[in-house]
Amino acid sequence: MSGGRLKAYSLVGIVLLAALVFTAWSQTWFTLTVQSKSFVVAGSVAGSALAPIALATLALVAALAIAGPFFRVVLGLLLALLGVCVIVVSAFAIAHPVVAATSAITKTTGVAGDASVAKLVTATSMTAWPVVAIVIGAIIALLGLLIVATSRRWPESGRKYTRSRLVTSDADVPDPVQEWDALSEGDDPTGRSAAS
Repeated sequence: MSGGRLKAYSLVGIVLLAALVFTAWSQTWFTLTVQSKSFVVAGSVAGSALAPIALATLALVAALAIAGPFFRVVLGLLLALLGVCVIVVSAFAIAHPVVAATSAITKTTGVAGDASVAKLVTATSMTAWPVVAIVIGAIIALLGLLIVATSRRWPESGRKYTRSRLVTSDADVPDPVQEWDALSEGDDPTGRSAAS
């Protein structure tokens, strides 16, 4: 596969995975029985950190699109770390659903403190969404590592706004006014200097 396709697929994959993290975050994760009533806990409560993680993941798309080879490796590692964060947040919620929902239960019942809230919860059931979030996090982490391994094959970003010339002496330093005048007259000063 060409480097250009690898880059395109990687960037699109990051966008899709971030969207899936947002989807998991917005769904119901647990149903708790609190004082004999069903209490629905969404991912936005149990895994509240997932939204900022998904936003950070999306921000990496723009950064990776313009980054050079060295920074692609750094950003790939950062993406892998964000995937691990998704896994950790989701796994904590699975292991401690009552703790993950304490703030919402306190808001509803007025009872504060982990121990006091835990006494109110008599039953817990979990949906598939926390597990889905863990799987998505693992895929994000793997994609980050794949970017680290393949980013050197990606094509270079455009140099449209950069200007680098090898200057060997003061005589070689271009005069911006003369270059502007040459452009006005229809000459391409960059082409002329490249040919000289």
